Amino acid sequence: MKLAAPGLLLLLLQGCTPAAEGGCFCQVTGDLDDCTCDVETIDGFNNDRLFPKLQTLLESDYFRFYKANLNKPCPFWTATSECGLRDCAVKPCSDTEVPEGLRSSPHNKYSAEADEELEECERAKHLGAVDASLSDETREALQDWRRHDDEAERFCVVDDEDSPDSQYIDLLLNPERYTGYKGPEAWQIWNSIYEENCFKPYTVKRPLLPNSFQSTSGNEARVFYSWLEGQCVEKRAFYRLISGLHASINIHLSARYLLDDSWFQRKWGHNVSEFRQRFDSDLTAGEGPKRLRNLYFLYLIELRALAKVLPFFQQPSFRLYTGRPKEDQTHKELLLDILQQAKSFPLHFNETSLFAGDEKEAARLKEDIRLSFLNISRIMDCVGCFKCRLWGKLQTQGLGTALKILFSERQIEALPRSSDQRPTFQLSRQEIVSLFNALGRISTSVRELKTFRSLLAEEQ
Repeated sequence: MKLAAPGLLLLLLQGCTPAAEGGCFCQVTGDLDDCTCDVETIDGFNNDRLFPKLQTLLESDYFRFYKANLNKPCPFWTATSECGLRDCAVKPCSDTEVPEGLRSSPHNKYSAEADEELEECERAKHLGAVDASLSDETREALQDWRRHDDEAERFCVVDDEDSPDSQYIDLLLNPERYTGYKGPEAWQIWNSIYEENCFKPYTVKRPLLPNSFQSTSGNEARVFYSWLEGQCVEKRAFYRLISGLHASINIHLSARYLLDDSWFQRKWGHNVSEFRQRFDSDLTAGEGPKRLRNLYFLYLIELRALAKVLPFFQQPSFRLYTGRPKEDQTHKELLLDILQQAKSFPLHFNETSLFAGDEKEAARLKEDIRLSFLNISRIMDCVGCFKCRLWGKLQTQGLGTALKILFSERQIEALPRSSDQRPTFQLSRQEIVSLFNALGRISTSVRELKTFRSLLAEEQ
């Protein structure tokens, strides 16, 4: 089987085939056809405006330290083994490496000072006028609110930060890159995600068979896409989000590949051959262009979530609390600048077309999708490579948080104007860190495509 010509692959990087070169890369059927975006607009916005600022923010202490439990057992099957490759290992932080402000306070939404003020306001407003039993209930309810989001609104599993098995991990010291984790165990993860959680009947085969690593027939591919386009717009969008996340991860692995592993050096860099294996049209039975379009679709969804959640972060009481007031304020200003940039993007995804039918049917469908994504986040505990598990958990949690934001518009709009009122919408620190790091991964993928374009052009 021959490789596609570099010129063709350049077209694929733009999310279109030669016949559709002028079309919108995120063109999908149904209510989402009003997407007027193009790959040049996305690339220009991301690479020139969003990516540099986002990377600076993610290097700050608030966002680089992520607390996770990587020792949870797989809830779905018995893991036969764990990855023994050295690049699969994750080095957790010692207590002295984590800022005191992250370790010492329940910093879900507010600084220690704001927490104190809120407690005083609640005490003055409620406790002085009621009997002792009610004041206890009020205090308990307030504590529950500060520790947990409403589980019914979550799209993903969030690790218990108070668990002794949860540890802080420095994401900058444990970067996402190729680890050598592959084969049947890795395929089992993605097979479980696609086959059991994307609403697909078992009789409909995906374009690539997960166990044989071989392409299915053209007829089976046609049957699959005929089935997909026959689904409601919400289920089609859900599939494209998962496919886009899969594509983004594959771009990361191709861009940070172990090129040289000798006794005197280990060199990581871009592997064009690996990239082709994953996205070349000939080598993927035409799937490569679809995967890249889905990556950009995912980008639009996560970018839209950032634009929608701006009012939450604009609250005066919100702090990126690490215990270093000057740095915390600087990073909050940078965060707000990034959110304003996201809001200014001219071609936003229009989420109002989702769950817009019969109210009861829409609620049922939303719950089905929420539970499916919740299940996918639990599958991350089955990943044998600990570094892959770490980044899988973080990115699925980030996407789950983005979905939570998109479908909490009324709660965000109803946020109180003063800190002495109970908020209608909440995000834990874990959700905040995963939300921005997940977008950081997608943003990096879009930028890496520019690098691969250059590398492919050099081969012409």
